[in-house]
Amino acid sequence: MACLLGIDIGTSATKTLLVDTRGRIVASATADYPCLVPRPAWSEQESEHWIRAVSTTVRSCLRKTRRGEVLAVGLSGQMHGAVFLDAGGRVLRPAILWNDQRTAAECDEITRLAGGRARLIRMVSNPALAGFTAPKILWVRRHEPRVWLRTAKILLPKDYVRFRLTGEFATEVSDASGTLLLDVKRRRWCRPLLRRLDIDPALLPRCYESPEVTGVLSAAGAKLLGLPRGIPVVGGGGDNAAGAVGNGIVRRGAVSASIGTSGVVFAHADEPQIDPRGRVHTFCTAVPGKWHVMGVVLAAGGSLQWYRNTLCEQQTAEARRRKLDPYDLITAQAATAPVGSRGLYFLPYLTGERTPHGDPHARGCWVGLSNMHGRAELARSVMEGITYAMRDSLEIVREMGVPVREIRATGGGARSRFWRQMQADVYGQAVHTINAGEGPAYGAALLAGVGAGVWATVPQASAAVIRTTSKTAPNRRARAAYNARYPQFRKLYTSLKSDFAAIAALEHQA
Repeated sequence: MACLLGIDIGTSATKTLLVDTRGRIVASATADYPCLVPRPAWSEQESEHWIRAVSTTVRSCLRKTRRGEVLAVGLSGQMHGAVFLDAGGRVLRPAILWNDQRTAAECDEITRLAGGRARLIRMVSNPALAGFTAPKILWVRRHEPRVWLRTAKILLPKDYVRFRLTGEFATEVSDASGTLLLDVKRRRWCRPLLRRLDIDPALLPRCYESPEVTGVLSAAGAKLLGLPRGIPVVGGGGDNAAGAVGNGIVRRGAVSASIGTSGVVFAHADEPQIDPRGRVHTFCTAVPGKWHVMGVVLAAGGSLQWYRNTLCEQQTAEARRRKLDPYDLITAQAATAPVGSRGLYFLPYLTGERTPHGDPHARGCWVGLSNMHGRAELARSVMEGITYAMRDSLEIVREMGVPVREIRATGGGARSRFWRQMQADVYGQAVHTINAGEGPAYGAALLAGVGAGVWATVPQASAAVIRTTSKTAPNRRARAAYNARYPQFRKLYTSLKSDFAAIAALEHQA
């Protein structure tokens, strides 16, 4: 049986899928690993953990099915990270991850060197944000000169895995878009910005389109995976771009609303449509010659996870006794509270916020808390706050003139019927679910199939295997209630912005 491998190197785990040439999943495996927090707001990871997880999950998938030919390998992974290698390909320090917030000063420096925020957006289609790769490079150059002097190559997380599998230094345009170093319109490294930042282009890998073959399994890579040498490895995609392929967001008018640890609103675009205010990202998508507009809520499902871990010890224990998912009990309790949570608002900015505020100092909070509120209102307000924050991105996409004809709900936010209904009510538009729920790893497998010639194009691959399975229409009364409350949610950040900055300054002094 001919199959395709899709590997997604995530923030907390690597997921691998073995997919046949009809798009059916024949095996899957996941391996977890830790995230390092050496200082508050820092986030790092040992890249060797990814390699072990990739080896473990691929071998597990191969054991779960009768051995057949693997036609190609597709890679996806967490975006914006930075892996620093020496001339021998050895890792010099732990990778700095997408959710690391240490680089506010470097973002300011990049903006200044580029000639201002507006000019930077014209050059690379996005403003400087703390999570992006370029400010991490400047931070290491400034604070770790010994590492910098030995640095010969800088790779994104999935591309370090590619290097270990193939020996090639390569990336692809969707992931490279999130470095802040790619000319997104022209789909190539931005030489003018590299000169202004004094970054040698030789430090960066060659850039491909997502379904292009970037190399083949080397002897070392084949041994690592338990596969024959010579199997092609395609460009793949950043997690959101690969996830869009796996969700069928490959045509104009298609939008996904994905709530996982982070929340992502992802809209396909046939042309590079750019928000001059830089509130959303414009990146290359995994479809060659196409783009996407994307808004990101840094702590979407992460906020609900925080709520579960911090305030739901009793419910978690009960779920364990009843062999249930704790989130099922939490959402059931949230459903008993009325729309609007009796005037209680939650701002889901636990790790700062990206869209639309671009503020690393923003923090989460409840506003409007009184003695009439109980756990039901607390839980519902967290879910409503996350969904309001997702709507922030959706409103900007609509404002830019990007068509929103169909919203596909994916991730953890799509598994709960209650949360799907809340999304439809808050967005003011029906949300759809699809038959594929495996996200980036599945999209990476489809991209591998295009590279191997199973399908001629990325849209053809998605159309061949993905279909909608449900539709949740907004409730008229709930929609009106949320429309009345949403403007107040938007005002809260503006009211608290200076306080967030003042708190951050005090903590920095401590």
